[in-house]
Amino acid sequence: MSSTCAICGGVGLVRVMSESGLWVSRACECQQAEREERRISSARIPERYRHCTLDSFETHFRGADASLGAGLLTARKFAESYPADTAGRGILFAGAIGVGKTHLATGILQRLVRERGVRGLFCDYRELLKNIQNSYNPQVATTEMELLRPIFTAEVLVLDDLGAQKPNEWSWDIVALILNTRYNEKLSTIVTTNYPDLSAGGGELTDAQRAAREPTLGDRIGDRMRSRLAEMCVRVEMRGNDFRQTVKRARFG
Repeated sequence: MSSTCAICGGVGLVRVMSESGLWVSRACECQQAEREERRISSARIPERYRHCTLDSFETHFRGADASLGAGLLTARKFAESYPADTAGRGILFAGAIGVGKTHLATGILQRLVRERGVRGLFCDYRELLKNIQNSYNPQVATTEMELLRPIFTAEVLVLDDLGAQKPNEWSWDIVALILNTRYNEKLSTIVTTNYPDLSAGGGELTDAQRAAREPTLGDRIGDRMRSRLAEMCVRVEMRGNDFRQTVKRARFG
């Protein structure tokens, strides 16, 4: 059951006196709040991360790595300076599972959407690839381009868990299409990945050595696109224990 705004009575407008002493009509706070919630809904932030803001990110708990505070500082500076000083650049949050990468990325997105009116979008990398694959089914009405268009055009895109899908030529082509399109349009992209921001090793490693070592971001998306990310994003490496096993940061309800 909806309630009527106590300020405007549900009209959506209020009368206020301007600086020149004239009475004018302006949008009520309830209308501003509704528009803000519509922008958040359009950003497709998963319910699990709706609570993730920059103000709720914890850095002063026992055993916290200094990189967490540095990551928060970078996130705050980005949100405060966007878009004037970011010039289309974004952030690459790299680090182990559960250190707060998605929290910071979502926190930036929420602040920009709520306070700046930015048209943002949250995109889970693995889910995106699955949806694109599903679009090839002739019984599915949605096309690949319909899925990709919002990702191409969002003012700020959060691309979460990049590299999570097992790599192949097709997935590399999709990553290249997304990153190159956004790079050319000078649109900011905030990326999170669980893989070290290192190259695939090139010819300096044997196949056996490459298979035995820890996979890198270069392995997962290709060195060419890793190089593109270096042009597009400020790199933030985050270290520490899994928050979900320590301070219970993520909510799984």
